[in-house]
Amino acid sequence: MKSKLLEQIPELTRISSKGQLVIPSEIRKNLNIREGDVFATTSSDHDLIILKKIKNPIMKEDLIILKEIEEAWKEIEQGRSKTMKKEDFLEEIKKW
Repeated sequence: MKSKLLEQIPELTRISSKGQLVIPSEIRKNLNIREGDVFATTSSDHDLIILKKIKNPIMKEDLIILKEIEEAWKEIEQGRSKTMKKEDFLEEIKKW
């Protein structure tokens, strides 16, 4: 069974003059994103922005996940990442 994550074709979106980003409707539907939902954001040096939907107020677990993502991208950028089989990767994602 294929993961929806791997089946998705990237959708393009634009930034408005006010700096707003539209999240495509299919992604909003899949993640149950509603008006007023809160997101934490982080970025890397290589044109990558990460959004994490969080509970309001922000939970300690959300902050930990964001820090782990930030550290993982630093390792990737420094060439310290590893490769794994698709099935193993999907199992890691499920743990999140």
